[in-house]
Amino acid sequence: MRLRPDLQLERFQAEVRDHVTAAMTPELEQTIYTTGVFHDAGFTRGLAEKGWYASDLSGGERLGPLQTQILIAELHRADAPMYLGETTRMVASVIRQVGTPFVRERVLDGVARGEVTIALGFSEPECGSDVAAASTRAVPDGDDWLINGSKMFTTNGHIADYVFLLARTDPSVPKHKGLTMFLVPTNTDGFDAQAVWTLSGERTNITFYSDLRLSDRWRIGDVNAGWQVLLLALEDEHASGWGPHIARLLHHAESWALNTTDASGNTRLSDPDVRRRLARVATEVEVSTLLLSRCAWMDETGQTATAEGSMSKLFSTEALERASQDINEMVGPDALRNHFEPTAPENGRIQQIMRFSLGTTIYAGTSEVQRTIIAQRGLGLPR
Repeated sequence: MRLRPDLQLERFQAEVRDHVTAAMTPELEQTIYTTGVFHDAGFTRGLAEKGWYASDLSGGERLGPLQTQILIAELHRADAPMYLGETTRMVASVIRQVGTPFVRERVLDGVARGEVTIALGFSEPECGSDVAAASTRAVPDGDDWLINGSKMFTTNGHIADYVFLLARTDPSVPKHKGLTMFLVPTNTDGFDAQAVWTLSGERTNITFYSDLRLSDRWRIGDVNAGWQVLLLALEDEHASGWGPHIARLLHHAESWALNTTDASGNTRLSDPDVRRRLARVATEVEVSTLLLSRCAWMDETGQTATAEGSMSKLFSTEALERASQDINEMVGPDALRNHFEPTAPENGRIQQIMRFSLGTTIYAGTSEVQRTIIAQRGLGLPR
């Protein structure tokens, strides 16, 4: 396993870091924190112009797994507005595999240019992580489908061009077997998105489908094979790593420790307890990075990751929670000052990362889901 990037990868990392640093202007950061919307069309197009955003969808050269890991790490470390971009690329990959020619023609080139966006419509208000229990119905009506129901946590659904929707098409069979996937244009009559605000200040949405008529041409995969299509998407989502966010927290914690003094005039970094806490967080960064690097290395060498992606996601999100709590305790009450207060340590980033961390153990499958995957696929334990 390759543990450290070679010279070529280091150059790529430096190029990405320079580009992201220049693109993340103070004005863009202010807009993100004010609106709670972590997407910017200009930022995404800038990545596409560099060939770093789904360029393979239009015949361009695909970034290798290790390059992709570096790119995503730099984006997360900068807290770049890329959540909608990530869901778009994930769904576009599925469309390329099982989408109809009609859908591929209308979507893939636009995605490659950074001009088309796709949100996820999986979870429902009454289902939580059990997305297979979806009750949103799609009923055939001639060459169309009539869709009724609602979805929860459709983040960016109010600005996306499409929603990748999981709907029940046969309620008479076991829940995993009666589902179908659709790509729903959000400008279709019968679609509505209403804001829901998370603890981190991010805007997500509850979306409604009211007698929404959709042509069968927008179906993705076979009828009642939606669960298999969904798994294609979740393969990428489960193999995620949140170590860069821990590294971002560590950067701000170290900066605070270097630039803040105690009552005696000594820098907080001279305090053994502060150094001990920083060392713990640095260890979490290292382990999280290695777990994600293993996934990229397996992909690069043609190996199939079974439980490794879940291991990376589980450890790094729970480590982010631990580290955030540790650093907030270290800084003390001042850590609770937010981004909009001039006196906030590190411009409120410590507080923001703390709030953000609490949702990461839910994103892309809860910790309980990840532990089940590790137990069944990694250890071979029964259901």
